[in-house]
Amino acid sequence: MRILLADSQAKVRFALRVLLDRQPGLDVVGEAASVDELLSRAAALCPDLVLLDWSVAAPLAAGLLLALRRECPGLGVIVLSGRPEAREAALGAGADDFVSKGNPPEHLLAAITRCCRRDVVV
Repeated sequence: MRILLADSQAKVRFALRVLLDRQPGLDVVGEAASVDELLSRAAALCPDLVLLDWSVAAPLAAGLLLALRRECPGLGVIVLSGRPEAREAALGAGADDFVSKGNPPEHLLAAITRCCRRDVVV
């Protein structure tokens, strides 16, 4: 699974990359710190999944997710946030899943697994 990281904080992107690079089958193909970078990199890389910080997405959430999926059909989006109360808004905007940044890494890995499985036809 090809993953694009979108978070305004470099240290968060670094930590996510370290975690994901240790997982078989997951490949971090790029990073973005802003909406403009996210849209540009998504168009160039067409990842399978975007891990999207809510603070990057919130002002334009629904339109941003629509634009990303128009560019990359079938794209999965998992929203990350330090504010658990953002869950409802993120899912309402069209995110496939939501993970609080305060949760253990296993919660994010489980969300990625769920997102991978939604494309599997049995």
